[in-house]
Amino acid sequence: MEAFKAELEQANLGDVLYNEPLSNYTTWKIGGPADILILPRSKEELVAAVQLVRKHQMPWTNLGRGSNMLVSDKGIRGVVIKPHRGLDYVRFEGSLVIAGASYSLIKLSVMAGKEGLTGLEFAGGIPGTVGGAVYMNAGAHGSDVSRIFKSADIVLETGELVRFERENMNFSYRHSILHEQKGIVVEATFELEEGDKKEVLAMMASYKERRLRTQPLQLACAGSVFRNPPNDFAARLIQEAGLKGESLGGAQVSEQHANFIVNTGQATAEDVLALMTHIQSTVQERYGILLVPEVLVVGER
Repeated sequence: MEAFKAELEQANLGDVLYNEPLSNYTTWKIGGPADILILPRSKEELVAAVQLVRKHQMPWTNLGRGSNMLVSDKGIRGVVIKPHRGLDYVRFEGSLVIAGASYSLIKLSVMAGKEGLTGLEFAGGIPGTVGGAVYMNAGAHGSDVSRIFKSADIVLETGELVRFERENMNFSYRHSILHEQKGIVVEATFELEEGDKKEVLAMMASYKERRLRTQPLQLACAGSVFRNPPNDFAARLIQEAGLKGESLGGAQVSEQHANFIVNTGQATAEDVLALMTHIQSTVQERYGILLVPEVLVVGER
């Protein structure tokens, strides 16, 4: 560890923070410390960070906006790599949209709409980054990333920078190849279509209105907690099981949307996990369906 730290200090890989509370970097506002948090500002720094981690055989975890992640109360051992400000960019080339890993997915959808491009409307309420959206094949309103994805530049855990086309990604419901083949998205290219700017922006406005009406966005949360089972909705099952408003510690099933768990102020990761387990067992006992978590649970238990 000391040899790694010494080389890291000399490498100039962006901001480097030690014992940094990850509650500052997740939308649930939950999570213990990372031993080392690296915030690369460019493609080159990101590649160099992964190569240095590999050289010293350090365990590492990738972090986007932390909008679909539950970090344990003990935190994450080893290194956490979070693409930072220099990877927060977008450019348009005709119907192609090229965005850096740390660019906001919501902002990207708005920018595309203003360009008169259609295909990203579904993403207007997904509070993650481009990198995280590719990793999770994020989706809403009957669409997802896989439908507009063209390619992505990815740093593999070997430190090699590669380009994956759509056929390489093994996309399925909330899943990509990056769940099995460890790597970090550096940049993604999406292929959209020309549309009517007024119609695109009107659709996004309607989605936003619905989101504000149905989701507890004023509280710390992480979006949908469970995947929808085939031909059904997790929120419906949880609500009909009578679990809306159920609390454990500082974690509560949202009164507004049953597939959201909110942090009422002092929730711990263990509170959330215990509530998730309670929801799963209740729904399985009543309906015979085991709800599968959509959120990623990471860190030392």
